[in-house]
Amino acid sequence: MEPTIACVVPCHNEEAAVGKVVRGLRAALPEADIYVYDNASTDRTVEVAREAGAIVRQEPRKGKGNVIRRAFADVDADALLIIDGDDTYDASRARELVDLLFEGPYDQVVGARRETVSAAYRAGHAAGNKLLTGAVRSLFGNDVTDMLSGYRVFSRRFVKSFPALAREFETETEMTIHALHLRLPTAEVTVDYRVRPAGSESKLRTCRDGWRILRVILDLARRERPSLVHTVVAGLLALVSVVLGVPVIAEFLRTGTVPRIPTAILAAAIMTIAALVLLVGYILESLMHMRQEQSRLAHLAYAAPARSPRYTAHGAGTGPVPVRNVPGRS
Repeated sequence: MEPTIACVVPCHNEEAAVGKVVRGLRAALPEADIYVYDNASTDRTVEVAREAGAIVRQEPRKGKGNVIRRAFADVDADALLIIDGDDTYDASRARELVDLLFEGPYDQVVGARRETVSAAYRAGHAAGNKLLTGAVRSLFGNDVTDMLSGYRVFSRRFVKSFPALAREFETETEMTIHALHLRLPTAEVTVDYRVRPAGSESKLRTCRDGWRILRVILDLARRERPSLVHTVVAGLLALVSVVLGVPVIAEFLRTGTVPRIPTAILAAAIMTIAALVLLVGYILESLMHMRQEQSRLAHLAYAAPARSPRYTAHGAGTGPVPVRNVPGRS
């Protein structure tokens, strides 16, 4: 039995580009079901997508994260590809990414962006991507070259174990950290990233969405690395306590009295709070390990992505694909 493939194209006011994206996916993956999720568009996105042959579904709550949450719940396929509907990614490379997912087998294949013209990446977006990717590397200890890429292919077991809690553009951050969290086999393929076509406008706001993504990273660090975060907070509190308490102790050793009783009480209270914060961190670490085990079991409930021998024998691939395996994965 041949594996099923689905493509999901989130769209908000992309009438100028969505038709080309759908046609490109259809040419690259003629056997795939192509879903365009209209996200409260006010232009002709729906009509253009239907004319190009896509299955159109609606997600009225604005935000790419809401679209991904809905699509991952509704669409069932052995390989699920997501690509933005603005034609900034090369849809003709879809076959290579899907083939690599099955050949690995991998749970995620990421199209790492390579800028083809200087106007494709706004300076703020490029700097923000490097900053946020570096933050994830520091917090989660892995090598990620393009954390915010919107061109990815997932296995069924990735999709069905991914909680999809984000509402907007921070959804790619969640995907990346989910893969790091479960140590899922992942590969990256370099793909061209080009300028939007005329009439298509970016929905990403550098400062607003960058701050939202940074908040997501910090929140995930608090939830996924609680012992680290709580140790840092406890250490800072303990430092404040020592700074307040050392003069009081020194004066007591010199005179045998404690004239600054409020300061002594405050220092002792802050040190007690520091100890409690550290203890809570270790408790949360234990709970995190339990949740990680549950996520891993949900992931293992599905088979690894694979093609049948008949399908492999006939071959649907396009030859070897340049690929960079993410270190630390198998």
